[in-house]
Amino acid sequence: MPLDLRRVSRALLSVSDKSGLVDFARALSARGIELVSTGGTRRVLAEAGLAVKDVSELTGFPEMMDGRVKTLHPKVHGGLLAIRDNPEHQAAMYAHGIEPIDLLVVDLYPFQQTVARGAGFDECVENIDIGGPAMIRAAAKNQSDVVVVTDTADLSRVLAELDAHSGQTTGDFRLKLAQTAYARTAAYDAAISNWLSATLNQSPPLYRAVGGRLSEPMRYGENPHQAAGFYLTGEKRFGVATARQVQGKQLSYNNVNDTDAAFECVAEFDPARTAAVAIIKHANPCGVAEGASLADAYEKALRCDPVSAYGGIIAVNRKLDAAAAAKMVEIFTEVIIAPDADEGAVALIAARRGQNLRLLLTGGVPDPRAPGLTLRTVSGGFLAQARDNAIVDDMKLDVVTKRPPTNRELGDLRFAFRVAKHVKSNAIVYARDGATVGIGAGQMSRVDSSRIAAWKAEEAAKAAGLGESLAKGSVVAAAVI
Repeated sequence: MPLDLRRVSRALLSVSDKSGLVDFARALSARGIELVSTGGTRRVLAEAGLAVKDVSELTGFPEMMDGRVKTLHPKVHGGLLAIRDNPEHQAAMYAHGIEPIDLLVVDLYPFQQTVARGAGFDECVENIDIGGPAMIRAAAKNQSDVVVVTDTADLSRVLAELDAHSGQTTGDFRLKLAQTAYARTAAYDAAISNWLSATLNQSPPLYRAVGGRLSEPMRYGENPHQAAGFYLTGEKRFGVATARQVQGKQLSYNNVNDTDAAFECVAEFDPARTAAVAIIKHANPCGVAEGASLADAYEKALRCDPVSAYGGIIAVNRKLDAAAAAKMVEIFTEVIIAPDADEGAVALIAARRGQNLRLLLTGGVPDPRAPGLTLRTVSGGFLAQARDNAIVDDMKLDVVTKRPPTNRELGDLRFAFRVAKHVKSNAIVYARDGATVGIGAGQMSRVDSSRIAAWKAEEAAKAAGLGESLAKGSVVAAAVI
């Protein structure tokens, strides 16, 4: 396959994130590449002592309308779109004084970040980039001649490519960056359209766009023969996506899925009110409890189903302490996820379980009442629905039995419904004293789920050395979809 080499003689740089910008521009200049830039980017480069042409010198027009119009000009887009080997394109460039642009580096206005920090409508609108996406798409369309960079992670790759080919780039390299560029603008437009839809309270919108940035490639998906990747949408919700992995080997596809299920479940319990622990296996709770401390809650959660807990995921709603960590490392666990952890807990986990146990710290607990979106693919499409942010504490409960529940029973019923929300239907949850004592999940018949939950409660009692089923005197919550 021919390399299809193209020399880079002129670069246009226009970025919001200036990190690494000066070093990269200096490296381009050292290779004899002319620099063209805009606004703040040009100022930073000029202050660093680099020779840089303002885009207004290229176009003959100043920036106007508060910077809304600066690169939307034939001398910019012509320089990006002109096919170098096309005689008619070359003649048009010569006739109109259009100079080729061989490298474009644009990272777009920080729209998602502006929305995430709660900016007002007008400020969010001003952070919708117009010229950036237009230039990116133009350069990506003309990838046969132009290099387009939309991610600072690719800057070092550009320099390596230029060095490897004496100041030129290969067609394969340009094509890969063009694919990234189109995906980047698609994700950007998706964020804008979804924000507008939410602002309008439009449900469902006529078109629903979804976009994300690769956080890390997975070794494989749900099964070894399935390729997979973990993508971030930019939603500011505490969880696996925001977590810092303190220790342990790479998360698998199933780890991410199960850990998210565990943390969303434990988030049902307000950390200011109670300590709570959820143990998850295959995205279903096998034990959930609240207590005076995390250690107390963990013991109660583990008692519900100690067999299934082996190799499971543990989620806590408070800062993990050494006392709780000491109990958690007694059996094999895949992941522990917490909003934070003290130094003693981190050291203990590392010493007792090493790289076999992943510890994730998220910085906070997700708000179970917050709105959001969940997606599920089907053949030829996908289903989108609002996140289930219903909270049992916010509901009016009607008593339809002859005997009303006692205060203890009512408290356990609320607890059970918090858990049942996160159990695959048909779901049955037996609970007593702020802990699950039997869980039946995902059966075709509610009767079968009840039988499984009751059997689990009997087995848990045997494992705990108790004479009668843990379900005796409990309450039951059922969730049927």
